[in-house]
Amino acid sequence: MTAVFVAGLVAGYGIAIPIGAVGVYLVAVTARTGWRTGAGAALGIATADGLYALIAVLGGAALVPLLTPVMAPLRWASAALLVFLAARGALTALRTHRARESATSDGGGKPLTPSRAYLTFLGLTVLNPMTVIYFAALVLATGPSAPPTTTARAAFVLAATLASASWQLFLATGGALLGRGPAGPRGRLATALLSSALITGLAITLVV
Repeated sequence: MTAVFVAGLVAGYGIAIPIGAVGVYLVAVTARTGWRTGAGAALGIATADGLYALIAVLGGAALVPLLTPVMAPLRWASAALLVFLAARGALTALRTHRARESATSDGGGKPLTPSRAYLTFLGLTVLNPMTVIYFAALVLATGPSAPPTTTARAAFVLAATLASASWQLFLATGGALLGRGPAGPRGRLATALLSSALITGLAITLVV
C-alpha cells in the first residue's frame, strides 16, 4: 500500500509542478485577492487532478480514444478562456489604478470569493484532457503493478490529489507574498499587467 501511495504522490507532483498558464493565473489571482481566495482556487485545481486520477484508475485507457477527437477543441476553449481572464484582469488593474482603489474583484464586478475561485479553477483544469491521459499512461505503464484493488486505487487517487493540493497551495502562498511585495499603485499595476501578459503568452502555446 505504501508503494501505491508513493506512486500516487509522484504522479500528482508530476502533473502539478510544471507551471503553465493556469498556475500563473493562480499566482496572479492570489496576489490580487489574498490567500484565502487563492487557496480556494488551488483546491479547485487539485480536485480536478484528483477526479482525472480517479477516472484513469477506473478505466482511463478506454477514454483515451474517446478524448482524442476533442483534444483540439478543448485546448482552444482552455486557451480562449485564459486569454479572456487575463485581459479582464489587466482591465481591472487599469481601472483600479485610475480609481486609486484596491483590486478586490475578478473583473466581473462581483467579489472573487474562495468558493467562486474554486469553481473557476476547477472548470479551467477540467478543460485539460491531457491530465487524464497523463494518469492513464502512468497506470498503463505500471502493468501488473498498477493498483489492483479498490483500496489501492483509492490510495493512489488520494495521494495524487494531496500532492497536487500541496503544490497549488504553495503557488498560492507565493502569490499572497507577491501581492504584498509591490509598493504603491504603480508597482501593483505593473505586476498585474506582467502576469496578464505571461498568462496570455502561455495560453497561446496551448494551440500553436
